[in-house]
Amino acid sequence: MNESGEPAPESTSTSGRDALPEEQQKILARAIRLERFSIVFLVVTVAMVAAVSGQSQAMKAAWLEDSMSLLPPIAFLVAARRIRKGSSREFPYGHHRSIGVAHVVSAAALLGMGAFLVIDSVTTLVKVERPPVGLTVLFGHGLWAGWLMIAVMVVTNIPPIFLGRMKMKLAEPLHDKVLFADADMNKANWTSALATVIGILGIGVGLWWADAAAAIAVSVSILHDGVKNLRAAIRGLTDGQARTFDEKEPHPLTAQVEQTARATTWVADAVGRVRDEGHVFHVEMFVVAADGEEITGQRCEDLRAALHDVDWKIHDVVIAPVVRIPAEQAFREP
Repeated sequence: MNESGEPAPESTSTSGRDALPEEQQKILARAIRLERFSIVFLVVTVAMVAAVSGQSQAMKAAWLEDSMSLLPPIAFLVAARRIRKGSSREFPYGHHRSIGVAHVVSAAALLGMGAFLVIDSVTTLVKVERPPVGLTVLFGHGLWAGWLMIAVMVVTNIPPIFLGRMKMKLAEPLHDKVLFADADMNKANWTSALATVIGILGIGVGLWWADAAAAIAVSVSILHDGVKNLRAAIRGLTDGQARTFDEKEPHPLTAQVEQTARATTWVADAVGRVRDEGHVFHVEMFVVAADGEEITGQRCEDLRAALHDVDWKIHDVVIAPVVRIPAEQAFREP
């Protein structure tokens, strides 16, 4: 019973995938199906690009980029499976941080591959290695191999644009940064494809350096994605300030839970420490009782329930009664 004599709200919650409300579980299921389709599509794409790449540096970069594009959806699916497990003595916070680990793995792979490709492409340019793009026989007719390369790049890079948009729509309501990073890469694939096509056309008109230049452009794109995502992933795993799914700004839920706590009648002041666990947040709320007010277990439980009700992402809440807000926690929103 709470202070008004009514039954206290339920504040317990599970720590596996069931921590997500029904709507988010449906969104997660759609995201899983979308990522499975992406993997199948990428496997076919990698095979097609490898079949026509020849000695083109730009096509080599495109092939490696497509290969690396497999990592985010694979990491997402592994993490989605991992978070099914509930909390235990060994993992008291559950396994939601698997999303953050998946983010680090895919970002680190992108960063490493981007760096390798930049070095490799620059070396090719410096050594003045001229890529041979000759004729190929198709249905009994001779055809410049460059046209096949361009056709494959166009065909294989239009679907990812739409896949990226579909994933982006799911990333925000799910608060999934791995899905967002994958969607962002898919949407940007057309720029890499365009650079590759320009490089191939450059070879066709005798500009041998255009191929390596295009490869550098693709490599820099991969490197940029890797740096951006690795920075965001490390920030999350090292308990940086909880931010929105796209990392553009601090997450508004931090201010909302603090406002909810401070609006409680027996609370004089409150400051929260919010940790992004993946799809959900862990909140430690430091509270100072108002003069003449007593902090009881029931009051803390009611406050926990109230904070849970702020948003579905507020999953795990700890109320820490203190005499005064610790100096190291006395952060205020501007």
